[in-house]
Amino acid sequence: MRNVIVLCAFLLTAVGSAAAADVSAVALTQGKAVLVIDGGRPRTVTVGEVTPENVKLISATSDEAVVEIDGRRRTVPLGGRISVGPFESGRQQAALTADAGGHFFATAAVNGISLRFIVDTGASMVTLSRADAKRAGVLYLSGQRARVQTANGVANAWRVKFDSVKLGSITLTNVDGLVIEGNALGGAGLLGLSFLNRTEMRRDGDQMTLTRRY
Repeated sequence: MRNVIVLCAFLLTAVGSAAAADVSAVALTQGKAVLVIDGGRPRTVTVGEVTPENVKLISATSDEAVVEIDGRRRTVPLGGRISVGPFESGRQQAALTADAGGHFFATAAVNGISLRFIVDTGASMVTLSRADAKRAGVLYLSGQRARVQTANGVANAWRVKFDSVKLGSITLTNVDGLVIEGNALGGAGLLGLSFLNRTEMRRDGDQMTLTRRY
């Protein structure tokens, strides 16, 4: 009977850890991260290691760590926290956590290439720098030329279509985009309305959940 109880407790723990996790990065170095998982004690994890809570460290630098939880990869900045809960069956979703300044940063894949973005409801389209567009294999020079106003002034740009944009389990195709010349974006692309309008956005404090609508 005791063995049955122990087995049931193990199964309940395994299901809970696979369904949800809360992860904070309290210290980061190249290849290693000190993580606090579900409020436990800080634990040093090396790249490739899987914790008892089923959190796998994919990569780590001095600025951020990439972890995989229940098959989903998330980026945790130094001093930041992510909370991953179970997704509704059959629905494409992504969960984000705001940084200390209240901004939502995310790693999304454009044409299969991972790039850094900030969620920006003031941007009409998903926007990349020319350098990131080259990394993603976007043939922007064949797009429609435009002049756009940025925080650093007017810049040359090209209107394009991205074959795919993937965030969390959300994958959208044929997404309207903009490629901007120079360094007007300051190191992160803009996840704009051409992506966000195709999702339902829900915010609860520093947590945001996007659910694909169409």
